[in-house]
Amino acid sequence: MHTKYSKTLFLFLFLLTHQLTFAQDNDYPQDYLDKEFHKARRDALRTMLPPNSVAVFFANAVRNRANDVEYVYHQDPDFYYLTGYLEPHAVLLIYADMQSSPEGNSFNEAIFIQKKNAKAEMWTGKRLGIKGVKEQLGFDVVFNGEDFESFKTELTEFNRVFFFNFKNDVRDTPDNADLFSLIETFKAKAEYPADFDPVKEQIYQMIREDDLASAQQTTQYISYQARIKPSLLNDEYIKAFIEAKNEEAKQLVKASIPPPSHNLDANALSSIMATLREVKTPAEIDLLRKAVDISCVGQVEVMKAMYEEMSETEIQGIHEFVFKKYGAEYEGYPSIVGAGANGCVLHYITNNKMRVGNDLVLMDLGAEYRGYTADVTRTIPANGKFTTEQKAIYDLVYEAQEASFNYCKPGQPIYITTKISREVINKGLAALGIIESPETTHNYFPHGVSHHIGLDVHDRGNYENFEPNMVLTVEPGIYIPPGSPCDEKWWGIGVRIEDDILITEKGYELLSDYAPRKSDEIEKMMKQESIFSKLALPNIDNRK
Repeated sequence: MHTKYSKTLFLFLFLLTHQLTFAQDNDYPQDYLDKEFHKARRDALRTMLPPNSVAVFFANAVRNRANDVEYVYHQDPDFYYLTGYLEPHAVLLIYADMQSSPEGNSFNEAIFIQKKNAKAEMWTGKRLGIKGVKEQLGFDVVFNGEDFESFKTELTEFNRVFFFNFKNDVRDTPDNADLFSLIETFKAKAEYPADFDPVKEQIYQMIREDDLASAQQTTQYISYQARIKPSLLNDEYIKAFIEAKNEEAKQLVKASIPPPSHNLDANALSSIMATLREVKTPAEIDLLRKAVDISCVGQVEVMKAMYEEMSETEIQGIHEFVFKKYGAEYEGYPSIVGAGANGCVLHYITNNKMRVGNDLVLMDLGAEYRGYTADVTRTIPANGKFTTEQKAIYDLVYEAQEASFNYCKPGQPIYITTKISREVINKGLAALGIIESPETTHNYFPHGVSHHIGLDVHDRGNYENFEPNMVLTVEPGIYIPPGSPCDEKWWGIGVRIEDDILITEKGYELLSDYAPRKSDEIEKMMKQESIFSKLALPNIDNRK
């Protein structure tokens, strides 16, 4: 073959292959967080680790739905935040200091992943493999999971080994590189004690650091954990601390607690990751805006489509159709659609009432877009018109939310939104005669008002003060279930208004303003024509 012709043909085939590959890649989402984001997050974590320490993160477990069917896999948010890796059976090590391999190479992180397997990929999808993780996720040191056991890292020689405590939800499979095996290998390398109890270790640490200012907090933490695990109160040091009558007695208890016999820390990572994740980067804010916008469109379309004969399931379906139409992979949490008394159940997810009738319908749904989830709630009258009682409760919740917004600014404590909302609601409930006075104890408003959103719907955070680039909810509510100690005309009314806000340098930005919040604006929106009104499916009840 002629040399010039060969070169021309080679160039043509190369360009054609490249274009086809590029076109195929463009068939898939292009707006995931990039590898530079994840590397920057790992670097930021590394600056928070003490010298001679290592942080170890594991991928989420694969969970069984029934028989031989698994739930759709969802990566552990911390693992995704640091890696971008979406597959199971993986472990990540991030070192505070540079390490040296037996070959003399320097590194400060290593990831162990699923091995490429053509047969498995035919059933469950393509795996990135070592090459893909290096090229697409930007790691330099990548191994297959089966190499973790022989990997030279002496975990017992570090001052601290940070990790999250293990849950009892990891199944052992025949694969010697599955998550179960990775955890067992870690335990062997770290000389993990058989009686290791991270809760007890945390209490011991709090007692060691206890002073007059923190004594009450330590006692409250012990009380909380003892309700979950009563045997903690039988521990000699915890028992002695609780029974200590004065500061001198507490000092004796502190001095008597032996130092840890290991270097394992299953508690500190929670605070470290909370500090990292509670303030969002610009890239994260962009994804959250998209998730919130999608969720708000869902609320608006349901407002226009709602009528008395709808079921809770159908309402849920419209929301989730909108999510999928805009490319959201998942719901950020189980969708909540509660009509009437069902709206008084805070996390009602059964959603199977066949007819919403004249009830209020509480709709708490959030799209998860590229890993980031919104959390938006609207409560609307199924027939398009609030009754007098429904409007009174709705407008009171709206008033509480508006009052809370005034305090959403840098420097204010996050709990202030709960405090302000409770003051407004208590005063309003008393004025309506539902409670005797603003000081009356009741269960009509049983939850807090603000939480972070991000990779989790209740995202990690230290929950201290508002800071710029935090994204949180503001969600007051009133719930009056049947049988409540008030006039029956209020029974079955449940209202929550939940919006997502971005804290700015001087205040906040309401991200979820596309979905109407005022009662009259909701009624106006519900009069608009719906794109779903002409949807007619065949009747299948009489098919044989």
